[in-house]
Amino acid sequence: MLSRCPSWPNEYADRYRKEGCWQGETFGDMLRTRASKHGDRIAITSGESCWSYGELDTKADRLAAGLSKLGIKPMDRVIVQLPNISEFFEVCFALFRLGALPVFALPLHRSSEITYFSEFTEAVAYIIPDTYSGFDYRELARQAQNKVPTLRNVIVVGDPQEFTALGDLHTEPTILPEVNASDVAFLQLSGGSTGLPKLIPRTHDDYIYSLRVSADICKLDESSVYLAVLPVAHNYPLSSPGVLGTLYAGGRVVLAPRSSPDDAFPLIARERVTITGLVPPLALIWLEAASSRHYDLSSLQVLQVGGAKFSEEVARRVRSTLGCTLQQVFGMAEGLVNYTRLDDPEETLVNTQGRPMSPYDEIRVVDEDDQEVEQGQTGHLLTRGPYTIRGYYKAEEHNAKAFTLDGFYRTGDLVRLTASGYLVVEGRAKDQINRGGDKVAAEEIENHLLAHPAVHDVAVVSMPDEFLGERTCAFVILHERPATAGELKAFLRERGLAAYKIPDRVEFIDSFPQTGVGKVSKKALRESIAQKLSSVANAGF
Repeated sequence: MLSRCPSWPNEYADRYRKEGCWQGETFGDMLRTRASKHGDRIAITSGESCWSYGELDTKADRLAAGLSKLGIKPMDRVIVQLPNISEFFEVCFALFRLGALPVFALPLHRSSEITYFSEFTEAVAYIIPDTYSGFDYRELARQAQNKVPTLRNVIVVGDPQEFTALGDLHTEPTILPEVNASDVAFLQLSGGSTGLPKLIPRTHDDYIYSLRVSADICKLDESSVYLAVLPVAHNYPLSSPGVLGTLYAGGRVVLAPRSSPDDAFPLIARERVTITGLVPPLALIWLEAASSRHYDLSSLQVLQVGGAKFSEEVARRVRSTLGCTLQQVFGMAEGLVNYTRLDDPEETLVNTQGRPMSPYDEIRVVDEDDQEVEQGQTGHLLTRGPYTIRGYYKAEEHNAKAFTLDGFYRTGDLVRLTASGYLVVEGRAKDQINRGGDKVAAEEIENHLLAHPAVHDVAVVSMPDEFLGERTCAFVILHERPATAGELKAFLRERGLAAYKIPDRVEFIDSFPQTGVGKVSKKALRESIAQKLSSVANAGF
């Protein structure tokens, strides 16, 4: 077992096994069973390439043997930063078979994040594409290797240059170490409400349980075709039910290189896609594009929308515009997932973010003193259950704040609970900006800006945006030396921040509003920028 990973107390682990939640199946077992059952059935479609379940199983075996020869061992951490390509799956299942732990980075992450993940996890390998979307990941690998001595191996899909080509690692399968279902299978990234993301340890047992329940709720079977348009390393398209839930059900995964209607709509028509998952801004783009694109979308049965709150007005357009059922999804990489059910009434589908997927999910809605609020009142969401973690990796101090003494996770979400047990999400309690589904931690951006010689102090807050829901605004107090917004943004890019973390707007001010106890009042700053934007809009600009 990976050290410094909090786990479920024995009494809960025993209960979840007894109740059949955890069935002792590993991801390696899961793929082997599906390959035995489905054999030649297509598992992954990517462009013109199609891999059957049998082929994926064989590739995973051969790659696992090659990674083992390279010296990668059980519980070694491996940074995996791959886009939506078939190789993502052979890499993941090879690492699962070997007992090594993928650390899932996103294609948008740059040197600041990759260096941090590598140092913090003491990663021994980094798996990347050669280039993707105009960016050369090999240069990023050089930067990371120069800073992280443990990062011995860089493995490249495509032209490796001085590194190791993924394709060259395939070798004859060999006997691998035994992997236990209770072991940590991989590390995911938290939304990162305080600085850089925390790392979330997910076990084979708990994650496969979430796949099984998700696939059942979403009514997936061997005829299901899931289109992955969001980055598959995100928890939502990975498991809710996502690509892994689809493979669990014996269905087919279709990988989209990009999420635009011009890329996705032809794939839906050609591959007869039955289900896909979007974030609200992307759903709006699809809805607006549907009338001007002439593709046969009749196969699409379910459009999932999650990652941020979906407005009722837009939600009502899904059925009439796309001819399919809307399913709202509200969850977190730490565990709890809520779904509206496919047979729910329309008012439930458009007005709520679903209810917990498992009968063993426990939720509380509490006030600031952890006292439960009355039903229908807004409060802080706490949860625990068979697939919700009991603590982050190597984060003892943070865990003491993020989890109650009896094991409930403080999600940071403000919600209302309806009489029928459905959740309505009202916002975030944590200082985090949800930029169209991408979570931006104010503290991380503030820390980088404070490194600029012209910056005296800074506060990063959300500002309303009709398209993304929220954008970022940095309020900056300068030293005597002048600086421009463009200069500060360029400074952040040079420090290797992902593009979505660069502030959308910079406001220069002389002092911050303060609370009664002398703290910076971010509430006042949010109100200030919202009022300013409203004034400009009302003036007709």
